[in-house]
Amino acid sequence: MTNLSSSPDPASPLAGYPEHVDAVRFYGPEIAENADTLYEEMRRKYGAVAPILLDGDIPAWFVLGYREVHHVTSHPQWFARDCRRWNAWEHIPDDWPLMPYVGWTPSVMFAEGEEHQRRAGAIGDALDSFDRTELASICEQVADQLIDGFVGDGQADLIGQYAHQIPAGVVARLFGLPQSDIPTLVQDVLDSLDVAEKAAEAHGRLHARMQELVAEKHAHPDRDVPSQLLDHPAQLTDDEIVIDLLVIMAAAQAPTGNWIGNALRLMLIDDQFSVTLQGGRSSAGQALNEVLWKQTPTQNFLGRWAVHACELGGRRIHRGDLLVLGLAAANADPRVQPEFHASSNSNRAHVSFGHGEHGCPFPAPELAEIIARTAVEVLLDRLPDVELSVPGESLQWRPSVWMRGLFSLPVEFTPTIHAL
Repeated sequence: MTNLSSSPDPASPLAGYPEHVDAVRFYGPEIAENADTLYEEMRRKYGAVAPILLDGDIPAWFVLGYREVHHVTSHPQWFARDCRRWNAWEHIPDDWPLMPYVGWTPSVMFAEGEEHQRRAGAIGDALDSFDRTELASICEQVADQLIDGFVGDGQADLIGQYAHQIPAGVVARLFGLPQSDIPTLVQDVLDSLDVAEKAAEAHGRLHARMQELVAEKHAHPDRDVPSQLLDHPAQLTDDEIVIDLLVIMAAAQAPTGNWIGNALRLMLIDDQFSVTLQGGRSSAGQALNEVLWKQTPTQNFLGRWAVHACELGGRRIHRGDLLVLGLAAANADPRVQPEFHASSNSNRAHVSFGHGEHGCPFPAPELAEIIARTAVEVLLDRLPDVELSVPGESLQWRPSVWMRGLFSLPVEFTPTIHAL
């Protein structure tokens, strides 16, 4: 762990935060090299709530206890989502690396109370309108099309060519976009979330395309998500729908893509996990649930802001302080961590989808599981002899404490000729 050792300057953001003088610097590529060990060390040293320093040595609190994460997410009246409450804004430059996570936008992400219920309720209703069997069929079509593209090669990267392509392809179909738009949209979604130098331009194109899409659905409504939102009793404005469509895209893309990729990695390096995964549909669901406990895609989440000064986990929290939710650390909390065997890996008490008012809204977790499960099942059906083409220990995780995902997952298999 990298710590701060000198006394803070009175004008620095650390003034008034004596507990942060020896805090963990929660940034830099080395911080994510062995995240599990890091969380264990922090738990031993600090307990359930740890002082941390974000980029630029901005003080925040890392909530790594399961009960404490549950408490924070269950009480939005004390720990709220509107980032404009933050007491450190005067120290935050416009180009701060974490600005995409904390910069306020008029989206459902930062809405609170009745406004959040109105927006999130409309999104939930729109997503819930899709028949689950129909969704699985769409997933199968997207997965088959992707596999068709490399099945004759005998090798593939299951991250770039498969896992991260599937959620964007499925969401594009649910949004009612024409088939010709999907390749460009998929690439823009990936770039907007993962490639810094291309992110702003990609986000701009996505925003413009969603504006066009909403206008198109006014003229020609269908059974898709934008049409459902336009027709919803919540009476959302076009601007609200556009920005919330972008939120749905982002929320579906990286977490679901990494969930698929992390499951495929375990399948290829862990014999016992592979046996569980290939035991049938119920077993596949249990295996994917195990991934959420062991390698949850969203490791940490920014965040909540304290509405009032309070105490949490023995720490004195100032009004306006930023709390980072340690989802992976909470899942690994010894007080709740399940022992994985046949009767316990169906335990769904993890916090991988968040919790409470601002957790992933119903039915999004269910739909994400359908996408992930179908992606894995189609791959197993189409490439039954797939295996890693590199040693498992050489696989590299992306250097991020926010998302858990691989750079690549190179595999080989017996090539087959796709029948056109």
